[in-house]
Amino acid sequence: MTKIFLKVLQLICVVLVLLSFTILTATPTEAASLSGDLLKQPPTEITVSLGNSANELKYEPNHLEFLAGKRYKLKLINPSNQKHYFTAKDFADGIWTQKVEAGKVEVKGAIHEVELKPGAEAEWVFVPIKPGKYGLRCPIAGHTEAGMTGDIVIQ
Repeated sequence: MTKIFLKVLQLICVVLVLLSFTILTATPTEAASLSGDLLKQPPTEITVSLGNSANELKYEPNHLEFLAGKRYKLKLINPSNQKHYFTAKDFADGIWTQKVEAGKVEVKGAIHEVELKPGAEAEWVFVPIKPGKYGLRCPIAGHTEAGMTGDIVIQ
């Protein structure tokens, strides 16, 4: 009886290892499907202002925190009279982007930065995957130096 128990226990361990490997190596879409169809869950909405109506060069808020495996909608707005970028390449590499939507256009696939012209708005729907702390900045000459920076944390 002990030998049968050990064989069953071995089989259970093998199945668990294979299941874990399947989840860890799944594409973001497959992983979402495996986790109870995450894409059908409503996203948590967070609004970030790129600059403000007083033309101050800053993100409001300039610190963002996300939980890995949760779906988010990042609403980006630019109330200033100049264009700005939301640039966070390492953060973008650590998430799965479902879409970026602006006006009547939806962009899918890997996104590394979003440019917002004066008065523009965009929505970035994504699922964070890779925990870490990432830098955010506007790479337009003088904007980063003037303080248009921030940080993003994925827990």
